Amino acid sequence: MKISLRSADGNKFVFALMPEIIRAGYAAKCQSFDLISQGTVRVPKGREVPEISWNGEFFGPSRKKLAGIDQDNWQNPNDCVRILRDWMNKKTELTLIISGTWINMEVRIISFKTELHGGFGDVSYSIVFEKVRELKICNTKESKISRKKKTKFRSKKKGRGKDAGTYTVKKGDTLIGIGRKKNTSWQKLYNKNKAVIEKTARKHGKANSDHGHWIWPGTKLVIP
Repeated sequence: MKISLRSADGNKFVFALMPEIIRAGYAAKCQSFDLISQGTVRVPKGREVPEISWNGEFFGPSRKKLAGIDQDNWQNPNDCVRILRDWMNKKTELTLIISGTWINMEVRIISFKTELHGGFGDVSYSIVFEKVRELKICNTKESKISRKKKTKFRSKKKGRGKDAGTYTVKKGDTLIGIGRKKNTSWQKLYNKNKAVIEKTARKHGKANSDHGHWIWPGTKLVIP
């Protein structure tokens, strides 16, 4: 199980130590999940999660080899705090993925509090994410037109939608960035092109693409 954050410019942050409890808020309700004991956690259909939060620790250099710490992704606590605080202050849109759970969503950090404690350079923290929601403001005329279009669409027989075309990956591209250009999500892009993305990743010596984190120039993607 792993918690990772990705920004649109391709930067990635992995939490080296998993928290014991991750809280998911549903409007006025809040439900907590013990990921350590329960493993995979699922949410009933139709429920949107506006907030995700947990408390955790960043261990100092002298304790980075303790059991439970992901050695490959350990970073100095000062660097961890700087990265996350910078993302919070800039209101950076991030992709939050918690492997082994249903949590895979676009978020912003709305609260990040830290406290230095002990003599090992450890930092305890609390972090809260809110789901990013697309907001469109329209006038009354636009609203009426939109409702008419929806009614017309519903009256038609359901069929398979057409793809919006193709896109050839360029140097510096990310799935999040491409998705924004093409008015779609990186998840839809990845799911539509999973076979070619994973094949290209293996061709370049990777075990996998890490859910589309690794993509290479020249790869042709189908836009859903």
